[in-house]
Amino acid sequence: MNKVLSAILCLTLTTSMLASDVGYKIAYDGGSLPDVKAGSTLNLSITSDGIRLKKEKDKAEVVSIRPASVTELSYGQDVHRRVGTAIGLAVISFGIGALMALAKSKKHYIGVTWDDAGKKGGIAFQADKKVYRGILAGLEGVTGKKSVNTDSLTVKN
Repeated sequence: MNKVLSAILCLTLTTSMLASDVGYKIAYDGGSLPDVKAGSTLNLSITSDGIRLKKEKDKAEVVSIRPASVTELSYGQDVHRRVGTAIGLAVISFGIGALMALAKSKKHYIGVTWDDAGKKGGIAFQADKKVYRGILAGLEGVTGKKSVNTDSLTVKN
């Protein structure tokens, strides 16, 4: 009985894993996709055939980019203090609120620009801190391009 139950459980888990979309959950920040609003949640999948973005809700494909058409990859961070959270905690406990004011939060942004036979475009999206390195490695691997760290660039006015 245990062997039959184990076999059914294994088949169920395997089937459910194959049915799910493989990819990364990202937040679209902006770019040349007219049908997508900033802040929308998308699913990014990276394969040797293409870089695909799908809407999270209805799984409709938004864009498919050929890896050979990618012209630039960029990466940057937005670091800010958690002031709002610190103020909220200071109402309850001043000491915890003061400590929270010292905490920093990082947001990781990745940019992709492409030129596919005259069809130019670009996107910027926010990735979770746990997956942004994997996304960059995947994009660099399929495109052959090295990502540019925009935080290291200095701009003089």
